[in-house]
Amino acid sequence: MKIGPALLTKLLCYFAVLAPLFLGAEVAASESEPHAAIAAAEFPREVASYVAPSVGSDAARAGVWAVLKARAAVEPFNVVATAIFALAVLHTFFTARFRRWAHAVETRYAARPRKRPRVVTDNDGDGRPDEVSFFGQVLHYLGEVEAVFGTWALVLFCAVVCDKGLDTAIHYFANRVNFTEPMFVVIVMALASTRPILRLAEQCLRVVARLGGETPLAWWLSILTVAPLLGSFMTEPAAMTIAALLLAKQFYALRPSKPLKYATLGLLFVNISVGGTLTHFAAPPVLMVAAKWGWGLGHMFLNFGWHAVVGIVVSNAVYFLVFRRELARLGAGASSGGSDTVKESESAPIPVWVTLGHLLFLGFTVWMAHHPVLFVGGFLFFLAFAQATAHHQSRIDLRGPMLVGFFLAGLVIHGGLQAWWIEPVLGSLGRLPLFASAMVLTAFNDNALITYLATLVPNFSEELRYAVVAGAVTGGGLTVIANAPNPAGQSILQRYFEGGVSPLGLLAAALLPTLIIGLVFVLL
Repeated sequence: MKIGPALLTKLLCYFAVLAPLFLGAEVAASESEPHAAIAAAEFPREVASYVAPSVGSDAARAGVWAVLKARAAVEPFNVVATAIFALAVLHTFFTARFRRWAHAVETRYAARPRKRPRVVTDNDGDGRPDEVSFFGQVLHYLGEVEAVFGTWALVLFCAVVCDKGLDTAIHYFANRVNFTEPMFVVIVMALASTRPILRLAEQCLRVVARLGGETPLAWWLSILTVAPLLGSFMTEPAAMTIAALLLAKQFYALRPSKPLKYATLGLLFVNISVGGTLTHFAAPPVLMVAAKWGWGLGHMFLNFGWHAVVGIVVSNAVYFLVFRRELARLGAGASSGGSDTVKESESAPIPVWVTLGHLLFLGFTVWMAHHPVLFVGGFLFFLAFAQATAHHQSRIDLRGPMLVGFFLAGLVIHGGLQAWWIEPVLGSLGRLPLFASAMVLTAFNDNALITYLATLVPNFSEELRYAVVAGAVTGGGLTVIANAPNPAGQSILQRYFEGGVSPLGLLAAALLPTLIIGLVFVLL
């Protein structure tokens, strides 16, 4: 754009008018800096800072609702933050509609008459024309499930600025929110999707699939049974990435029916959520409570692990009985020529030392899961290693992992402001109501948040601790936001669902295995 004398004069006038205002604001900010720092540090209010109703008072007799009203009166912004979070959850149900609108807008844009002939260019080399519809791309963005919570986090940031000030908003987003888990999931997802790791996982699962003749049914059962249990040792995000990529290759590529697609996705999410409970370090909801409550490896296996194994096997068996005819037909179709892809991928062997190098990087990342500076640094060394062994690698695509990380980052931003209502709800319930409530709340909040808030409830008995963790992991497959690894699985598999994965379709498919595993945890 050419800047002429008239425009330059206007800009100088604007600067002359606005500069004193900004300078005055800077002086005022510096004078009130100590007060602003204190206010920023106190947001959000700690759960313990709310005054509990005294025994025998009207609020105590009124129960949880009165507690929530009192907390909302003390900090009205609680209601604003929860309303924004509710709108974000509601947005996830409309992503498919946004994508349809985007397609319609782009179709009209491409068909509109032009004064000049359209010249198709591809300056960025992405294989798509450079000229696009701006509004169509905006609608596409709003239709990305992974972008929903990050987008509404921007709305939340503006709301905090308006109500609490810029310093408070910056302090909360930059210092109070812990982004370690989203960063960890990005790195683990990128590592677990590399060719050597996938080849090793495929070879291990092929040993199990051979028991069934390596049919699609055998692969389906082996992936949905073994891969979730591996999550107890390699972490749930890594297990989800490997299981989803193998299901894409060995099962979804055969184009099963829509009900079977959703049933498989629901099983995958539920099984991954509970499959990480054999140990105390792999599942995020367990990790949140293990140290504080003194739960070790033995405690987890005796109280959760074997329940998880039984629940996974029974759930898989039930869905196998429901879809046995279609699974058999998929096997017949694959036997006529569907295994060429597998044979082609096996024709290029990967040296053992390259695979061991990948395992070392993956193991180091899991070991340093709570130290982002170290596992991010380790990943940078891995990229150098991958470049040096490029002839044994597949293309490292960070778009999917980064989108998943953006999704989780937005979720933890919103989740950090929901403790005011979740904590009193959890603290007011008995064993069975607590189990059911944790399972339901997990569908609308990351299950690690639910268990973390449970550690803030005073005088939680061992029975109630079991109930809240069991409920949280049981409900971890109901929605894409229920468990941290779910966005990774959906990101990998959503291309097999026309119009994207429907939240209601996923909920319906995950409901039966959720109920089965819930009964296993409660009755056995």
